[in-house]
Amino acid sequence: MHDFEAQEAEFWARLTEQGMSRSQMLRRSAAAAVGLTVLAGVPGSALAARARFTGASLPSSGAGFSMSELVSQAKKEGTLNAIALPLDWANYGEIIPTFEKKYGVKVSNPTAAQGDSSAQENQAIVSLKGTSRAPDVVDDGPAFAIQGASQGLFATYKVSEWASIPASQRDAKGRWAGDYWGAISIGYNSKLVNPAPTSLKDLMNSAYKGQVALNGSPLSSGSAVGGVFAAALANGGSLTNVGPGVDFFANLKSSGNFITVESTPQTVASGQTPISIDWDYLNLGYVKEFPAADWKVVIPSDGVYGSYYAQAINATAPNPWMARLWEEFLYSDQGQLLWLKGFSHPIRFQDLSKRKVIPAALLKALPPASLYSKAKFATDAQQTAAKNLIAAQWPAKIGS
Repeated sequence: MHDFEAQEAEFWARLTEQGMSRSQMLRRSAAAAVGLTVLAGVPGSALAARARFTGASLPSSGAGFSMSELVSQAKKEGTLNAIALPLDWANYGEIIPTFEKKYGVKVSNPTAAQGDSSAQENQAIVSLKGTSRAPDVVDDGPAFAIQGASQGLFATYKVSEWASIPASQRDAKGRWAGDYWGAISIGYNSKLVNPAPTSLKDLMNSAYKGQVALNGSPLSSGSAVGGVFAAALANGGSLTNVGPGVDFFANLKSSGNFITVESTPQTVASGQTPISIDWDYLNLGYVKEFPAADWKVVIPSDGVYGSYYAQAINATAPNPWMARLWEEFLYSDQGQLLWLKGFSHPIRFQDLSKRKVIPAALLKALPPASLYSKAKFATDAQQTAAKNLIAAQWPAKIGS
C-alpha cells in the first residue's frame, strides 16, 4: 500500500471512531439508483483532467460559460466524489440518482463508515488532499462553510443562478453558497410524549424526563448549532448571544430531561429519543416514515430559528469539472424543486415562487408559511461568534 493510501485508510478509520455524523444519524438501507448509465472512463481520467486543466483555466462562474463544454469535461472525469449526503437527508435519495441519470455519470457518496459532520467534511479536504478520493464538494453548515473559506479550502465558483441566491446567504467571493434551508422544529412521538410540547421552554417540564435529544453535538453538527440558536432566542438570548441557549441545555440536562443520545432515524423509530430538536425537513420526513410512532412536528413558538446548509467546491478537487456540473444541477430549477420535495426550502425559493414554478402539491406538504415568517437567520459574523462561544462553553457545561 502506498503512503497516501495508508494515510487515507487511517483517516477514514479515525473518523469512524469519532461519531457525531450525519450518516450515523440517517444510516439506513440506500434507495436503489434508477437507470444509471456509467460512462467507461479512461484510466486515471480524473488525474488526467487535473493535468490538462490547471486551476487558472477552470471556470469561476457559470455565467457566459458553455454548459455543453462543462458537461463534456465533467463526463471525461466520470465520477463526483461527494461526502455526507445520506439518502434520507433533504431528498438526496432522489437528487443523486436523478443527477446520475441525467448526465450519465456516477456519484461516489461514502456515508456509512466514516464520520461526516460539517467539521469532518472540511477535515476530509485537508487529510485527503492529493488523493483520488478527496471530496470534490461539501455540504456544510454555515459556520463551517465560513471557516473553510477562511482556511482556503474552497474554490471560487458562482453558479449560473447566482443572482437569485439571497446575498445574505452566499459568500461575496463565490467560495460557498447556501443551497437549502430549514427551521428548527420539535418532533415528538405522540404515543410516548404527553403533554404535547409547543415551545422550547415547555421541554423543561418534568414529564419529559429522559426524552429530549439533539441531532448530534453543536461542537461538530450544524443542526445542533441551530438548536442552540433557537434555545437562545427562546430564553432571552439573541443571534449575537447564544450563551442562554447553552445554559438552557445545561439546565435541561441537570433536570434529567436532556439526553446525550444522538437523535437518529433508528432512535426515533425505536422510541429511544421521543423528542427530537432538529430541522423541520428531517422531522417532517419521519411523519410518513415511521407511522407507528405517530410522529408530530411543531415549529416552537418561542424560538424560531432558520438556517441553511452551504455548497462549496474543494479548491484541490480531483474532479473539478464534475464538481461544477453538480453545483449547476443543484441550483437549477430542477435541483431546487427536488430539495423542496424533501420538505426543505431551496435557497432560491423566493425566485421560484415569484415565477410560479412550484407545484401546489409541494407547498401543501409543508407547514403553513405563517409559521416560518418569524424565522431569524444569523449573519456570518454571528455564526462565527456562536461557534466560538459553544466551543468554549459546551464541553464544561454539557460535556463533549
